[in-house]
Amino acid sequence: MTAQSIRHVVIRGRVQGVGYRAWTEYTARDHGLEGWVRNRRDGAVEAVLAGPPEVIAEMIESCRRGPPGARVDAIDQRDGSSADLALRRPGEMFSMLPSV
Repeated sequence: MTAQSIRHVVIRGRVQGVGYRAWTEYTARDHGLEGWVRNRRDGAVEAVLAGPPEVIAEMIESCRRGPPGARVDAIDQRDGSSADLALRRPGEMFSMLPSV
C-alpha cells in the first residue's frame, strides 16, 4: 500500500458561487481521496486532502482548473495533519463543511 499523505490547500480566485465546493467533493471522491472542503469568509475555498501523494498531486492540478465558471488565481498548500483531517464529519470519507 502507498503511504498516505495529507495536504491542506487554500484556493483563491472566483471560487465561491460557482459550485466549487460540490465539484471538489465529487472530484476528490472520484479520486478515492478522504478529507473535506469549505468556503472561507475571505472568498477562498479551503480543503484537506488525504491519500496517496501522487493522487493528491493530481487532485491539486484539477483544482487549478476547477468547475466551469471558476477562475483560480492561486493555490496555497502545506502539509496537513491528522487533526486537520479529523474536522470531517464522522463516518464520511469526504465532507462539505460549513463556511468559516
